[in-house]
Amino acid sequence: MLTSTDFSGLINERFFRNFLPIPPINELRLEVGTPDFQLPDITNNSLVKLSGFRGKRPVLLAFTRIFTEKQYCPFCYPHIKSLNENYEQFQERDVEILLITSTDEKQSEIVVRDLGLKMPLLSDPACGVFRRYRVGQALGAPLPAQFVLDKSGKLRYYHLFSFLDHNASVETLLAQFDACS
Repeated sequence: MLTSTDFSGLINERFFRNFLPIPPINELRLEVGTPDFQLPDITNNSLVKLSGFRGKRPVLLAFTRIFTEKQYCPFCYPHIKSLNENYEQFQERDVEILLITSTDEKQSEIVVRDLGLKMPLLSDPACGVFRRYRVGQALGAPLPAQFVLDKSGKLRYYHLFSFLDHNASVETLLAQFDACS
């Protein structure tokens, strides 16, 4: 049986802004703070400011690639599910995961509901935070990346997308937090 794929909402302003490939470039230095930002948290219906965690708890910034509420990156979908399934392991270490997407708030609400997300999903449809962190882009959406920030807000580890190594595993990320605690 053939099933149709729903591509509605895929071709939009964000798609064209992110169409041309820009490789990820790390300009952030280890042991130094990262750019502050404020984005809406769709999961908890609030605003999240990264600097609000400094001095309080470590943070995993998990930039993810979702094209629309119905179209996920084949590399990111399993990573999102794995982070969500293991959210409690991060919480046990007092780590907050901030999952950052370029989908708009309406699309992000559907993602939260459909995936049963427990972690905050931050909506950045203008891709400003993606660009500040230089994660790169290709074919209509920013690329995935992960940044481990310690309790003081200093960068301790980062993983940028490559075709050989798409996303840092949950085990790798947890080990990074264990090493900096």
